[in-house]
Amino acid sequence: MLNTRIILSGLWVAVMLTYLWGDVLTIFAGDMKPGEMGGVKVTQPMLFGIGVLMLTPILMFVLTLTLPYPAIRWVNIIVAIFWIIFNLISLSGYPAYNKFLLSVSVIFNAITVWYAWKWLG
Repeated sequence: MLNTRIILSGLWVAVMLTYLWGDVLTIFAGDMKPGEMGGVKVTQPMLFGIGVLMLTPILMFVLTLTLPYPAIRWVNIIVAIFWIIFNLISLSGYPAYNKFLLSVSVIFNAITVWYAWKWLG
């Protein structure tokens, strides 16, 4: 069986690619107006916040491979639960293809919580 660190890191890569695919489809579908998000003018602080949010799956990939156990176990659980809640709250404002992809990311995050929870070092 694969090491739990590798499985968790792979799940974070899957989450990151799911978000990226959603962004690509949004651009190609024409559902995005440059300089706006959901009809709201994009500001530098908004972009910074989005950048921080979207960096977390990448950061979790690296931290899962490098932070010591048991700290990384709890970081995986907490961050994955945050993303589950965040995605479920924002699910309603998206077109069907993004709802599907966000639902898939929720599943990936739930699997992350499950693997981290049962991880015994």
